[in-house]
Amino acid sequence: MKIILDVKDEKASFMMEVLKNFKGVKATQLTGHKADVLEGIKEAVEEVKLIKQGKLKGIPAKDLLNELAII
Repeated sequence: MKIILDVKDEKASFMMEVLKNFKGVKATQLTGHKADVLEGIKEAVEEVKLIKQGKLKGIPAKDLLNELAII
């Protein structure tokens, strides 16, 4: 199982040491870029869920592709 923790910078070293002392736990620190990418994916999944529930309006794929071509 994977668990993601959001820890303040000043507590990060302490938390990593605590986690490393548990048998069977492998603790890996994410780089800022990887954390940003992961957060973006999480937000996208939440948006898709809201669109499927009808709580948020999506845009057609054709419009999205046209918008990306302009950029």
